[in-house]
Amino acid sequence: MNFNDIEIWFVTGAQLLYGGDAVIAVDAHSSEIVRGLNESGRLPLKIVYRGTVNSSAEVAATFAAAGNDPRCAGVITWMHTFSPAKMWVKGLQNYRKPLLHLHTQFNREIPWSEIDMDFMNLNQSAHGDREFGHIVSRMRRNRKVVVGHWTDEGVQGRIAVWMRVAAAWADAQNMLVVRFGDNMNNVAVTDGDKLEAEMRLGYHVDYYGVGCLAEYQEKVTGDEIDALVAEYERLYTFADSCRKGAGDYGQVREAAREEIALRRFLKDRGARAFTTNFDALHGLNQLPGLACQRLMAEGYGFGAEGDWKTAALVRTLWVMAQGLPGGTSFMEDYTYHFKGEQSAILQAHMLEVSPEIAAQKPRLEVHPLGIGGKADPARLVFTAHPGAGIAATIVDMGNRFRMIVNHVDVIEPEAALPKLPVASALWIPQPNLEVGAAAWILAGGTHHTAFSYALTGEYLEDYAEIAGIELLAIDRNTTLSGFKFELKVNEVYYLLNKSLQ
Repeated sequence: MNFNDIEIWFVTGAQLLYGGDAVIAVDAHSSEIVRGLNESGRLPLKIVYRGTVNSSAEVAATFAAAGNDPRCAGVITWMHTFSPAKMWVKGLQNYRKPLLHLHTQFNREIPWSEIDMDFMNLNQSAHGDREFGHIVSRMRRNRKVVVGHWTDEGVQGRIAVWMRVAAAWADAQNMLVVRFGDNMNNVAVTDGDKLEAEMRLGYHVDYYGVGCLAEYQEKVTGDEIDALVAEYERLYTFADSCRKGAGDYGQVREAAREEIALRRFLKDRGARAFTTNFDALHGLNQLPGLACQRLMAEGYGFGAEGDWKTAALVRTLWVMAQGLPGGTSFMEDYTYHFKGEQSAILQAHMLEVSPEIAAQKPRLEVHPLGIGGKADPARLVFTAHPGAGIAATIVDMGNRFRMIVNHVDVIEPEAALPKLPVASALWIPQPNLEVGAAAWILAGGTHHTAFSYALTGEYLEDYAEIAGIELLAIDRNTTLSGFKFELKVNEVYYLLNKSLQ
């Protein structure tokens, strides 16, 4: 996804009570704010100033245009002066894209020696924004509120977070998730209501038999395989057995064949995420682990064993994090390392962890896989780099979707894993393993997660706000007693909310 393909609209609220000169001044100040924000270098999306609105008709027309313009990913509103909020009702009623309310003012400080009633009438953000805030709350519309002077780095940083989330939300509304095979047999947490997900979260999930991929594989040429294997040789360290002429070289070529076929299949359908299932490999030589790893690094969402919700979320986090350091990946909780306050969870999967998060140059290896019943698959082996990150999941609770976010600290492993040839990460969930794991389980969290070094909890909070889904955060301040109480309160809230609809 290219951030240059979308934009954010900026709309300023005012009224004609104070005369035409005031409207001209409001317009000039708004233009300067937009220009300053765009030139700050801190915002990932361009802001387009869409003018000052002074009536219900102007508000309705502007928001209708925003809703219908595919380039518009969201709207920032600001009340320079007092803008009677009833005039915003019609526009907000039919607006469904992300909304940010910027509570700022043009001037940073009060001009003590010069302030007069003309200045007061013109610069009324302090109560004009409260009037606007009331009607948005009265209409139960979700939005982000950012408070502070528009030149402040912190204010611009919070706008930038929301912009990235708005971009990811726009991407999700047109996301196709391809499932090769079904959900893994009898697994509950990775399943869910795909129709409700499309209505609430935007993305569409389609089933394809793995035979469709096998047909693509048959059309891959030897020259195409040669070129991709040469790319592998440039990017990765090859195990001796994987080099040309060695015993596993043929399996490396088969992995390249599968990658070419899979990428072509996804591109032909415009898909942005996909799932695989080791029980559905008919026509394939091996589980396409290497292909999944590399496609994730390119921005495709991935979920194992048919986990379409995690596949979509991996894609969404990748879009949010574009251009930021750290990396994004599919992950799975595997085994614990109990060691007091340093107790940690080993994260891995059979094969599919993105090389975006590698601490060192990945090593390409081929080893047997005890499940799937196919030939030995190729994979990239590495350890994730240390650092803070977030692990997130979305689960279907029957009457709502719940997003669970755990802040984690990735640490250096104590020793190598010579007999476990997979990509892995070792992390300590905040506030510690005892509380973090218990809270995750109490919330009904999955064993699969979408992981990112680049993002903070604010991104996921904004996402949940836009989507209108439940959010549970597990961080340094979490206690089990407080978390249990939050679960009970949320249950009551969503039951009541459902009954009022």
